[in-house]
Amino acid sequence: MSEPKPLPFIYQFASGAIAGVSEILVMYPLDVVKTRQQLATTSDYNGTIRCLKKIVAEEGVSRLYKGISAPILMEAPKRAIKFAANDEWGKFYRKAFDIPVMTQSLAILTGATAGATESFVVVPFELVKIQLQDKTSKFNGMGEVVKHIVKTGGPLGLYKGLESTMWRHVSWNAGYFGLIHQVRTLMPKPKTSTEKTLIDLTCGTIGGTFGTMLNTPFDVVKSRIQAGSTKYKWTLPSIATVAKEEGMGALYKGFVPKVLRLGPGGGILLVVFTTCMDFFRSIQKD
Repeated sequence: MSEPKPLPFIYQFASGAIAGVSEILVMYPLDVVKTRQQLATTSDYNGTIRCLKKIVAEEGVSRLYKGISAPILMEAPKRAIKFAANDEWGKFYRKAFDIPVMTQSLAILTGATAGATESFVVVPFELVKIQLQDKTSKFNGMGEVVKHIVKTGGPLGLYKGLESTMWRHVSWNAGYFGLIHQVRTLMPKPKTSTEKTLIDLTCGTIGGTFGTMLNTPFDVVKSRIQAGSTKYKWTLPSIATVAKEEGMGALYKGFVPKVLRLGPGGGILLVVFTTCMDFFRSIQKD
């Protein structure tokens, strides 16, 4: 199957930004539930529906969207970097290894490298989001969180949790883009735009689900590190601590809302991204 014509970075960036904001507007409440479950050391927030009801009953519907300003500001550069870096690293590796078309192993390597690149952009936004989503948070908005972090830890304090964020994004992107490539090779070539959309939605959902299965343990400890606990500092020792004290199942806290978001969310991302890229290609032709 021939690969689509590559576009300049600015088109990839814009397509990724539009895709990211579209996904966050639809799926954000599930991210709040996921964070609550990951931070909880008791069974108070077990069950996705139960957790949603508990938050709404005790804190109001608006709480499901608290902290969304940080992700909205983050999603444009985050998703733009995700897809643009994946495309650019793909070009680099194909040239470096003299491979004319993408292979699955190259897709995994490219995705992992794009994930590492993306991590440097998203850490400050993730840190602010986690501290706003925590039930014990006393902050009312992004500005208060940033001011507190810089005051207590300096500008570099905004990069707390960088190492765990890299583990999270490298594993998710490697699984996401690697599986998308594999699933696409098994799919029939689309004959209509509707078929193409359905294939993209299927590939993206499967890739998002698999990426979530890989990276949830890293996401659990990242949330705890960024929430401010002094008990968790580095990723692998923190994973061992959680498993020892709470059992292996605790490493998958928040998995259901996370996979409900990032499975279909991965499909939404891919559909919107490829639709935007096709639109930009049509403009270039004209």
